[in-house]
Amino acid sequence: MKEPVTALRDVDLQVWRRQFVAVMGPSGSGKSTLLHIIGLLDRPSAGEYLLEGVDLSTLKDGEMARIRRDHFGFIFQSYNLFPELTAVENVEVPMIYAGVGARERRERAKELLAQVGLEHRLFHRPAELSGGEQQRVAIARALANGPTLLLADEPTGNLPTEQGRLIMQALRELNDQGMTIIVVTHDPGVAAWADRLLTLRDGRVVGDEPVAESQALQASVAALQRDLGHGPLGEEAEDDAERGYAG
Repeated sequence: MKEPVTALRDVDLQVWRRQFVAVMGPSGSGKSTLLHIIGLLDRPSAGEYLLEGVDLSTLKDGEMARIRRDHFGFIFQSYNLFPELTAVENVEVPMIYAGVGARERRERAKELLAQVGLEHRLFHRPAELSGGEQQRVAIARALANGPTLLLADEPTGNLPTEQGRLIMQALRELNDQGMTIIVVTHDPGVAAWADRLLTLRDGRVVGDEPVAESQALQASVAALQRDLGHGPLGEEAEDDAERGYAG
Protein backbone atom coordinates (compact mmCIF):
# COMPACT_ATOMS: atom_id res chain seq x y z
CA MET A 1 0.00 0.00 0.00
CA LYS A 2 1.29 3.43 -0.93
CA GLU A 3 1.93 5.84 1.89
CA PRO A 4 -0.22 8.99 1.80
CA VAL A 5 1.48 12.15 0.59
CA THR A 6 1.11 15.20 2.83
CA ALA A 7 0.91 18.25 0.57
CA LEU A 8 0.45 20.84 3.34
CA ARG A 9 1.74 20.75 6.91
CA ASP A 10 0.76 22.89 9.90
CA VAL A 11 -0.51 25.78 7.78
CA ASP A 12 -1.93 28.54 10.01
CA LEU A 13 -3.04 31.37 7.78
CA GLN A 14 -5.43 34.32 7.82
CA VAL A 15 -6.34 36.43 4.79
CA TRP A 16 -8.23 39.68 5.29
CA ARG A 17 -10.65 41.43 2.98
CA ARG A 18 -9.12 43.62 0.27
CA GLN A 19 -5.70 41.97 0.53
CA PHE A 20 -3.67 41.07 -2.55
CA VAL A 21 -1.63 38.00 -1.63
CA ALA A 22 1.05 36.31 -3.75
CA VAL A 23 2.04 32.71 -2.99
CA MET A 24 5.47 31.58 -4.13
CA GLY A 25 7.62 28.51 -3.67
CA PRO A 26 9.36 25.78 -5.67
CA SER A 27 7.42 23.15 -7.59
CA GLY A 28 5.86 20.65 -5.22
CA SER A 29 5.81 23.08 -2.30
CA GLY A 30 2.02 22.94 -1.96
CA LYS A 31 1.05 26.22 -3.64
CA SER A 32 -1.67 24.85 -5.89
CA THR A 33 -2.96 22.53 -3.16
CA LEU A 34 -3.36 25.52 -0.85
CA LEU A 35 -5.23 27.42 -3.55
CA HIS A 36 -7.49 24.43 -4.24
CA ILE A 37 -8.36 24.04 -0.56
CA ILE A 38 -9.09 27.76 -0.22
CA GLY A 39 -11.33 27.57 -3.31
CA LEU A 40 -13.12 24.41 -2.09
CA LEU A 41 -11.81 22.37 -5.01
CA ASP A 42 -10.17 20.01 -2.48
CA ARG A 43 -10.89 19.16 1.15
CA PRO A 44 -8.25 19.30 3.88
CA SER A 45 -7.61 15.93 5.54
CA ALA A 46 -7.28 17.62 8.93
CA GLY A 47 -7.78 21.01 10.55
CA GLU A 48 -10.30 23.80 10.03
CA TYR A 49 -11.01 26.21 7.21
CA LEU A 50 -13.12 29.18 8.27
CA LEU A 51 -14.83 31.63 5.92
CA GLU A 52 -16.44 34.49 7.81
CA GLY A 53 -16.56 32.30 10.92
CA VAL A 54 -18.07 29.21 9.25
CA ASP A 55 -16.02 25.99 9.14
CA LEU A 56 -16.17 24.94 5.49
CA SER A 57 -14.17 21.74 5.91
CA THR A 58 -17.19 19.89 7.34
CA LEU A 59 -19.76 20.91 4.73
CA LYS A 60 -21.48 18.47 2.39
CA ASP A 61 -20.60 18.53 -1.30
CA GLY A 62 -23.75 20.42 -2.31
CA GLU A 63 -23.15 23.15 0.27
CA MET A 64 -19.53 23.44 -0.81
CA ALA A 65 -20.57 23.80 -4.45
CA ARG A 66 -22.99 26.60 -3.57
CA ILE A 67 -20.39 28.51 -1.55
CA ARG A 68 -17.79 27.96 -4.27
CA ARG A 69 -20.20 29.38 -6.87
CA ASP A 70 -21.25 32.38 -4.77
CA HIS A 71 -17.98 33.37 -3.08
CA PHE A 72 -15.06 32.38 -5.33
CA GLY A 73 -13.82 33.32 -8.77
CA PHE A 74 -11.12 31.24 -10.45
CA ILE A 75 -8.48 32.15 -13.02
CA PHE A 76 -6.29 29.38 -14.43
CA GLN A 77 -3.07 29.36 -16.43
CA SER A 78 -4.74 27.58 -19.37
CA TYR A 79 -7.82 29.91 -19.43
CA ASN A 80 -10.31 26.97 -19.53
CA LEU A 81 -12.68 28.69 -21.95
CA PHE A 82 -15.29 26.79 -23.94
CA PRO A 83 -13.91 26.85 -27.51
CA GLU A 84 -17.34 26.75 -29.17
CA LEU A 85 -18.68 29.75 -27.22
CA THR A 86 -18.05 33.43 -27.87
CA ALA A 87 -16.39 35.63 -25.28
CA VAL A 88 -19.70 36.96 -23.99
CA GLU A 89 -21.18 33.45 -23.86
CA ASN A 90 -18.18 32.16 -21.88
CA VAL A 91 -18.67 34.92 -19.31
CA GLU A 92 -22.36 34.04 -19.05
CA VAL A 93 -21.73 30.40 -18.08
CA PRO A 94 -21.39 30.89 -14.28
CA MET A 95 -24.52 33.04 -14.27
CA ILE A 96 -26.50 30.29 -16.00
CA TYR A 97 -25.68 27.94 -13.12
CA ALA A 98 -26.62 30.70 -10.67
CA GLY A 99 -30.06 31.03 -12.27
CA VAL A 100 -29.61 34.53 -13.69
CA GLY A 101 -32.06 35.39 -16.49
CA ALA A 102 -30.86 35.58 -20.10
CA ARG A 103 -31.20 39.34 -20.55
CA GLU A 104 -29.58 40.19 -17.21
CA ARG A 105 -26.64 37.85 -17.70
CA ARG A 106 -26.00 39.12 -21.24
CA GLU A 107 -25.88 42.73 -20.02
CA ARG A 108 -23.62 41.84 -17.09
CA ALA A 109 -21.30 39.82 -19.33
CA LYS A 110 -20.96 42.79 -21.69
CA GLU A 111 -20.21 45.11 -18.76
CA LEU A 112 -17.55 42.77 -17.38
CA LEU A 113 -15.85 42.38 -20.75
CA ALA A 114 -15.84 46.15 -21.15
CA GLN A 115 -14.27 46.39 -17.69
CA VAL A 116 -11.29 44.33 -18.91
CA GLY A 117 -11.05 46.18 -22.22
CA LEU A 118 -12.75 43.64 -24.49
CA GLU A 119 -15.95 45.40 -25.51
CA HIS A 120 -14.75 45.02 -29.13
CA ARG A 121 -14.34 41.23 -28.80
CA LEU A 122 -17.76 40.23 -27.44
CA PHE A 123 -18.63 37.79 -30.20
CA HIS A 124 -15.19 36.35 -30.92
CA ARG A 125 -14.45 32.73 -30.02
CA PRO A 126 -11.27 31.80 -28.09
CA ALA A 127 -9.42 30.71 -31.26
CA GLU A 128 -9.91 34.25 -32.60
CA LEU A 129 -8.38 35.87 -29.50
CA SER A 130 -4.78 36.30 -28.35
CA GLY A 131 -3.62 34.60 -25.17
CA GLY A 132 -3.88 37.85 -23.24
CA GLU A 133 -7.40 38.44 -24.51
CA GLN A 134 -8.43 34.91 -23.57
CA GLN A 135 -7.13 35.43 -20.05
CA ARG A 136 -9.07 38.68 -19.77
CA VAL A 137 -12.22 36.78 -20.80
CA ALA A 138 -11.37 34.35 -18.00
CA ILE A 139 -11.05 37.24 -15.54
CA ALA A 140 -14.44 38.60 -16.61
CA ARG A 141 -15.95 35.12 -16.19
CA ALA A 142 -14.40 34.84 -12.71
CA LEU A 143 -16.19 38.05 -11.73
CA ALA A 144 -19.57 37.01 -13.13
CA ASN A 145 -21.23 36.07 -9.84
CA GLY A 146 -19.70 38.85 -7.76
CA PRO A 147 -17.18 36.75 -5.81
CA THR A 148 -15.78 37.59 -2.39
CA LEU A 149 -12.38 36.19 -3.30
CA LEU A 150 -10.52 35.86 -6.60
CA LEU A 151 -8.08 32.93 -6.89
CA ALA A 152 -5.50 32.90 -9.70
CA ASP A 153 -3.17 29.97 -10.42
CA GLU A 154 -0.22 31.12 -12.57
CA PRO A 155 -2.45 33.60 -14.46
CA THR A 156 0.42 34.87 -16.65
CA GLY A 157 2.22 31.55 -17.10
CA ASN A 158 1.26 31.12 -20.78
CA LEU A 159 1.63 34.76 -21.77
CA PRO A 160 4.41 36.94 -23.20
CA THR A 161 5.81 39.49 -20.76
CA GLU A 162 3.83 42.46 -22.07
CA GLN A 163 0.49 40.65 -22.01
CA GLY A 164 1.31 39.31 -18.55
CA ARG A 165 1.81 42.84 -17.29
CA LEU A 166 -1.59 43.84 -18.65
CA ILE A 167 -3.23 40.93 -16.82
CA MET A 168 -1.56 41.91 -13.55
CA GLN A 169 -2.58 45.53 -14.09
CA ALA A 170 -6.18 44.35 -14.42
CA LEU A 171 -5.92 42.34 -11.19
CA ARG A 172 -4.30 45.26 -9.39
CA GLU A 173 -7.15 47.53 -10.43
CA LEU A 174 -9.70 44.99 -9.17
CA ASN A 175 -7.90 44.88 -5.83
CA ASP A 176 -7.85 48.67 -5.67
CA GLN A 177 -11.65 48.50 -6.09
CA GLY A 178 -11.93 46.19 -3.06
CA MET A 179 -11.51 42.66 -4.43
CA THR A 180 -9.54 40.18 -2.30
CA ILE A 181 -7.05 38.32 -4.50
CA ILE A 182 -4.73 35.36 -3.98
CA VAL A 183 -2.35 34.54 -6.83
CA VAL A 184 0.02 31.57 -7.10
CA THR A 185 3.10 32.27 -9.19
CA HIS A 186 6.71 31.31 -9.89
CA ASP A 187 7.39 34.79 -11.27
CA PRO A 188 8.78 37.44 -8.89
CA GLY A 189 7.60 40.11 -11.33
CA VAL A 190 4.02 38.90 -10.83
CA ALA A 191 4.40 38.65 -7.05
CA ALA A 192 5.64 42.25 -6.96
CA TRP A 193 2.12 43.44 -7.83
CA ALA A 194 0.77 42.03 -4.55
CA ASP A 195 0.82 43.55 -1.07
CA ARG A 196 1.65 40.39 0.87
CA LEU A 197 4.00 37.53 0.01
CA LEU A 198 3.61 33.98 1.30
CA THR A 199 6.47 31.56 0.67
CA LEU A 200 5.87 27.80 0.83
CA ARG A 201 8.43 25.03 1.03
CA ASP A 202 7.70 21.33 1.55
CA GLY A 203 4.09 22.11 2.39
CA ARG A 204 4.89 24.65 5.09
CA VAL A 205 4.59 28.43 5.16
CA VAL A 206 8.19 29.53 5.65
CA GLY A 207 7.68 33.21 4.87
CA ASP A 208 4.88 35.75 5.35
CA GLU A 209 5.79 39.38 4.83
CA PRO A 210 4.74 42.57 3.07
CA VAL A 211 5.98 42.62 -0.52
CA ALA A 212 7.63 45.99 0.05
CA GLU A 213 9.77 44.48 2.84
CA SER A 214 10.84 41.33 0.98
CA GLN A 215 14.48 41.91 0.11
CA ALA A 216 14.72 38.58 -1.73
CA LEU A 217 11.75 39.43 -3.94
CA GLN A 218 12.98 42.94 -4.65
CA ALA A 219 16.39 41.56 -5.63
CA SER A 220 14.76 39.03 -7.97
CA VAL A 221 12.62 41.72 -9.58
CA ALA A 222 15.64 44.00 -10.03
CA ALA A 223 17.57 41.18 -11.70
CA LEU A 224 14.61 40.43 -13.97
CA GLN A 225 14.35 44.08 -14.97
CA ARG A 226 18.06 44.18 -15.82
CA ASP A 227 17.76 41.04 -17.93
CA LEU A 228 14.76 42.40 -19.84
CA GLY A 229 16.00 45.97 -20.06
CA HIS A 230 12.86 47.24 -18.33
CA GLY A 231 12.19 49.98 -15.86
CA PRO A 232 10.11 49.41 -12.72
CA LEU A 233 7.29 46.97 -13.38
CA GLY A 234 4.66 49.23 -11.90
CA GLU A 235 5.66 52.14 -14.12
CA GLU A 236 5.66 49.95 -17.22
CA ALA A 237 2.24 48.57 -16.39
CA GLU A 238 0.88 52.08 -15.96
CA ASP A 239 2.28 53.04 -19.36
CA ASP A 240 0.66 49.97 -20.92
CA ALA A 241 -2.65 50.80 -19.29
CA GLU A 242 -2.52 54.33 -20.69
CA ARG A 243 -2.01 52.91 -24.18
CA GLY A 244 -5.04 50.65 -23.66
CA TYR A 245 -5.37 46.88 -23.63
CA ALA A 246 -3.48 45.50 -26.62
CA GLY A 247 -4.21 41.78 -26.99
